[in-house]
Amino acid sequence: METGEQEAAYMSRAGVIVKEGIVGSLKGVNEIEAEIVSLVRATVSNTLRTAGSIAADGISITSDVVRGALQAAEEVGAGLTLGVKSVTKGVVMGVSDVGGDMCTVAHHTVKGAVAGAAEIGADVSVIAHRAVSGVIEAVREIGGDVSLAATLAVEGALAAAESLGSATVRTIREILISAVANAKGIGLTAPMKSQRVNSPGQEAA
Repeated sequence: METGEQEAAYMSRAGVIVKEGIVGSLKGVNEIEAEIVSLVRATVSNTLRTAGSIAADGISITSDVVRGALQAAEEVGAGLTLGVKSVTKGVVMGVSDVGGDMCTVAHHTVKGAVAGAAEIGADVSVIAHRAVSGVIEAVREIGGDVSLAATLAVEGALAAAESLGSATVRTIREILISAVANAKGIGLTAPMKSQRVNSPGQEAA
């Protein structure tokens, strides 16, 4: 084999090795995401069944789960953006399993994720995007109102960002436009106003 052909063969092999490595890594990532979703879903639903009060305990458990996920990501030093999407998806599915209000939980879950990310110095815009994406995936798979859940999830992210300054709010809002682009009925062409979302079963004041 001539030198030129040998070099081409080596380059071709290198490309195959990289391709196979990346595909393998991505498959591993998907497996990890699925495991996180399953873990969070089972934990939330089992805890709510044991507590026996979805309305009173749902938001508290959601907060605890998100906080635990953020602490875990901080301890290992990686995987925060990967984990947040899976956690929010698992939370929404877990609440749905026991008949809870997915949309209300979507709001509080995303709000907690963004607030928690800010506390540990993570990129809140990226976290907001991943968290909302997790909500949309969950509600779409379950068969709920994707438009409403996405809207309330976005409002949760913006509510958490209010204390971080108007520039951060604008940045997050712009990024979230792409996150809800495929959610039917969502229009974010005008600034969204934060609104109070109550716990399931709680009347607005």
